[in-house]
Amino acid sequence: MNRILLASAFLLVSISAAFADEIPSALPAPAAVSPVPATISPAPKAPAPKLVEPHLHIARSNVAGHARIALTFDACMGQADERILSTLVRERIPATIFVTARWLKRNPAALAVFLQNPDLFELENHGQNHIPAVDTPTLIYGIASAGSPQAVRQEVEGGAAAMVAAGIPAPHWFRGSTAKYDLSAIGEIRAMGYRIAGYSVNGDGGSLLGAVITEKRIASAKDGDVVISHVNQPTHAAGEGVAKALVDLKAKGTQFVRLQDVEDTGDDKTTE
Repeated sequence: MNRILLASAFLLVSISAAFADEIPSALPAPAAVSPVPATISPAPKAPAPKLVEPHLHIARSNVAGHARIALTFDACMGQADERILSTLVRERIPATIFVTARWLKRNPAALAVFLQNPDLFELENHGQNHIPAVDTPTLIYGIASAGSPQAVRQEVEGGAAAMVAAGIPAPHWFRGSTAKYDLSAIGEIRAMGYRIAGYSVNGDGGSLLGAVITEKRIASAKDGDVVISHVNQPTHAAGEGVAKALVDLKAKGTQFVRLQDVEDTGDDKTTE
C-alpha cells in the first residue's frame, strides 16, 4: 500500500513539474513608460526695432552760383586723414567734426589743429565707444547696438565728458554710430538736450567708396545739403575723393557753413 501511495505522489510531482515548464512563473513586468515630454515652444523672437536714418537740411542761400552746404565729418576710430584735414585748413573751409572719445585719445595732434582753428571747426559728439544709439538689442552693419536706455545715455554722456576733458567746448549736437536710431532713443537723446545730426548726402559710403565716386557724390551737393563723410580712414581711397571734391565745390563758389552757424531742419523729431 505504501509503495502504491509513494508511486502516486511521485507521478503527481512529475506532472506538476512538466506543466510548470510550460506556464510562465510570473507575468512579465510592464515596460517602463517614459513620460512624454511636453512640447516646448521656442520663446518668441523679439521683433527687430524699427530704425530710422534721419535726414538733415540747412537753410538755403537761394543765391545762384553760391549754394550753401554744411560739411560734416565723423571721426570714429583710427587715425586722422591728413589729406582731408590739410585741405580744410589750407582752403579755409569750415566743417563740423563729430568725434568719439576713442578717436580723441589716439589723435592729439589732429585735435590740436582743430582747437587752433576755432573759426573753421565745430567739434560735436559722436559718442564714447562708437556704439549705435539704439536702446534695444540688435546688430547694425554687424555692430551691436547700445541695447538699453541706460547704455544709450552712457554712450552720449561718455562722449561729451571726453570732449570736455580734452578742452573742447560742451557739445550741442550728437550723431550716433551708423547714423541709425530707434524712435525711443531719439526721444531720450533729445531729452538730454542734444540735436541729432542726420544728413542729406552720403559722401563716402562709410569711407568704403572709391575716390572717383566719392568725389562725384560730394561735388553734386546742392543748396541746403548736409554732407556726411569720414576723416578717420587715411588708408582708404575715399579720402582722396573727399579732398578733391572740397576743392571742386570751392571753385564753384559754394558757401560752406558749420551746423552751429545756420538754421536747420531734421526729420524724425531730431531737431524739433
